[in-house]
Amino acid sequence: MIGIPLGLLAANATEWLVHKHVLHGLGKKKDSFWSFHWHEHHRECRRSEMRDHHYEAPIAAASSKGKEALALVAGVSCLMPLAPIAPFFVGTMAYAAVNYYRVHKRSHLDPLWARKHVPWHFDHHMGPNPHANWCVTKPWFDEIMGTREPYVGTEREHADKLKRRRRKRPVRPAKAPKRAA
Repeated sequence: MIGIPLGLLAANATEWLVHKHVLHGLGKKKDSFWSFHWHEHHRECRRSEMRDHHYEAPIAAASSKGKEALALVAGVSCLMPLAPIAPFFVGTMAYAAVNYYRVHKRSHLDPLWARKHVPWHFDHHMGPNPHANWCVTKPWFDEIMGTREPYVGTEREHADKLKRRRRKRPVRPAKAPKRAA
């Protein structure tokens, strides 16, 4: 039974490590298999205020979504030989992979849900520093590693919202003063 909490911790550590070093490290290189994360997913989220339309398409039709699912299946598959020795650990890791995909997908289809339920992930995409807040399902390893940077509900977020509203608002010409007849 110790495999369950160990699996949850290992899964969260894996989220942090893979997101930071693979998806952002290798992903910044345009010719990398992992470039979809930085060059498709992050770009789409910034343009669409956290939404990523790739999650609306079937897995096979969306490059970023398909590669994400493939990586999760491959990761769990690598652990399967350990199942006879550590069934609770492997089962928990498999659960965590499915949960990761579910939470990540929902957060990019429903930004209001993400803001409320996974603000650390919302902060990663919409905050000023996309090189922080690496965890998706729980912020545990961001807290442990000192990479958690809150943005949701801060004064900085409020100021940024005001700036965006001002940029979107059309400039209207000033009205001429009325003349007395």
